[in-house]
Amino acid sequence: LNPWDVMLCVSGTAIACENALVVAIICYSPALRTPMFVLVGSLATADLLAGLGLILNFVFQYVIRSETVSLLTVGFLVASFAASVSSLLAITVDRYLSLYNALTYYSERTVLCIHTMLAGAWGVSLCLGLLPVLGWNCLHDRTSCSVVRPLTKSNVTLLSASFFLIFLIMLHLYIEICKIVCRHAHQIALQQHFLTASHYVTTKKGVSTLAIILGTFGASWLPFAIYCVVGDPDYPSVYTYATLLPATYNSMINPIIYAYRNQEIQRCMWVLFCGCFQAKVSFRSRSPSDV
Repeated sequence: LNPWDVMLCVSGTAIACENALVVAIICYSPALRTPMFVLVGSLATADLLAGLGLILNFVFQYVIRSETVSLLTVGFLVASFAASVSSLLAITVDRYLSLYNALTYYSERTVLCIHTMLAGAWGVSLCLGLLPVLGWNCLHDRTSCSVVRPLTKSNVTLLSASFFLIFLIMLHLYIEICKIVCRHAHQIALQQHFLTASHYVTTKKGVSTLAIILGTFGASWLPFAIYCVVGDPDYPSVYTYATLLPATYNSMINPIIYAYRNQEIQRCMWVLFCGCFQAKVSFRSRSPSDV
């Protein structure tokens, strides 16, 4: 057994368990039906599928050796991780809209916008996952292979370029979110004639949280995306594993950042597992801008 494959399988198992719990909680709780939780559910579903894909890839690699199965599992992983990254972008857009259009955020137009974004994200992700299965692979031309077999160099270049574009869009939106948060704090300070310590701490905490979110995302995926572009298939496979494994950690961290820190989901977990709250517990649907 390749120890790197074992670590990827263990990572997939942890990812699947974490995100399966999030999906179960959101499906179980009627209170969690706001646009924010729809997006969190989409992210958890994508990460859940990615975790299952890592497990299946390990099983089929050592139990069922087949080129067809290899293409299917790789395509499944590409589609799942693409849906995860796309869902993160959708969450970022939603956070921006919740601040930029705060007065009209809770409207049917917002719900339609969220559903349209998710439909587009999953549709594009599915298409990216189908490309290797439909023939964009290097099974019959080893010279065109990338560092991620059986994907071709042009295929991973497309995936990496898509990731860089999404990362830049998220970076721009988070900068705009920070500007809006700081502007709101300044307006409050003008109304109260001074900036209180609590306002300063809240603003600093919000900006720091956004920086951690974007930093975690970039630190997880950037090394792998860059290596896919500059790497050569003749390089030792350990380089691919060493950059791919941290990328999977992003799907392990996502439920902690976007789900388990949320008060509503925490309450639903208590209801689901401990019955500590009665059915009349009041749930306040918070804006995605709440961090």
